[in-house]
Amino acid sequence: MTGLRLRGAMEKSAPLLREVRGKRAEKGIWISFFLLLASGLVALYAASYYNAQDKGSSLSEVISQLMGVGVGAFLMAAVWKLNYRALSNPVISGAFVVVSLLLLGLVAIPGVGVYLNGSRRWLRLGPVSFQPSELAKYSMVLFMARALASPSRNIRDFWHGLVPLFIVPGMMFALVLLQPNLSTAGSIVIVAAVLTMLAGARFSHLGLIGTAGLCVGVYYAFSEPYRRARMISFVDPFRYLSNEGYQLAQSLMAFGSGGLFGMGLGRGRQKYSFLPYPESDFIFAVIGEDLGFFGCVWILALFAAFLFFALRTAIRCRDRFGSLLAGGIACMIGVQTVLNVAVVTGVMPTTGLPLPLFSAGGTSVAIVMGAVGLILNISSETSVA
Repeated sequence: MTGLRLRGAMEKSAPLLREVRGKRAEKGIWISFFLLLASGLVALYAASYYNAQDKGSSLSEVISQLMGVGVGAFLMAAVWKLNYRALSNPVISGAFVVVSLLLLGLVAIPGVGVYLNGSRRWLRLGPVSFQPSELAKYSMVLFMARALASPSRNIRDFWHGLVPLFIVPGMMFALVLLQPNLSTAGSIVIVAAVLTMLAGARFSHLGLIGTAGLCVGVYYAFSEPYRRARMISFVDPFRYLSNEGYQLAQSLMAFGSGGLFGMGLGRGRQKYSFLPYPESDFIFAVIGEDLGFFGCVWILALFAAFLFFALRTAIRCRDRFGSLLAGGIACMIGVQTVLNVAVVTGVMPTTGLPLPLFSAGGTSVAIVMGAVGLILNISSETSVA
């Protein structure tokens, strides 16, 4: 009798425990996210104030970023209060995919896409520039979450279930590769593969698709002389200091100068016209020089905390679509962070990929904030389920 009473009490308390745990996860997401956002704005000012003076104000990059934060806050609030299950409607998820593909196609058109620093990645809308690949990454996650949540989808069938699923990520991969932007294209395929793996796809099937993607990536990396030189120079950047190895060599110098504790916030020297693009793709190197090894560990710990709470939300969500959507968003942010850090530390060849919530770019920060709003939406729904 006592055992039955105890079992009954546990069953009654289970919903309350789920609600408490859900609220803890939601609180953890909020805290880690705002610490990342605040740290990113401080790091951006420290990395950009010298070069930003050419634009008339040392705060110009931060002001531009704050505009993106404002748009992101609006998106975050909007999606947080919506019923996220509405996004599983094929019309809505399909619309995101179609718009993303159209915008990526427009970028590829000479005279329409903005050509800058050897790449055509932006569209200009009046005084504002927009990077469609940022939208495409999360449109892909939405598409994959909806498709994989469908009970009619048999992803263990290679030709009829899995291959058709990779048509959309494959099209996005090809269009982003044309810009050219290998790292962003790679992140799209990597996250798509992770989602299908979590949904139960066969490892052997994913291995075939991964091998095909790797062959395309390797061919692309060595198909142009400047890309071949970049691949070779990352092995020993100081040997190629006068050309392709310059940026990575300066990045490694920044980490070396920072040591354990750093030179002090804003006191690093590499941003003074030595390290190219210190405010964007290589902002983590500036953090390493200013705040040292322990500063880098602090930033990575914040990302790890955010990903922990986001993935915990995905795991505890009882709705398959919500679980895949939250997991896919977290995976995209995590993959992008890992690839960026790998590039600036010389683990991977140099390629352009922003550090989420840190690198300058209003499009990136706004869309990431909107995606975080979706995770918070799913977390709040999970806590009351």
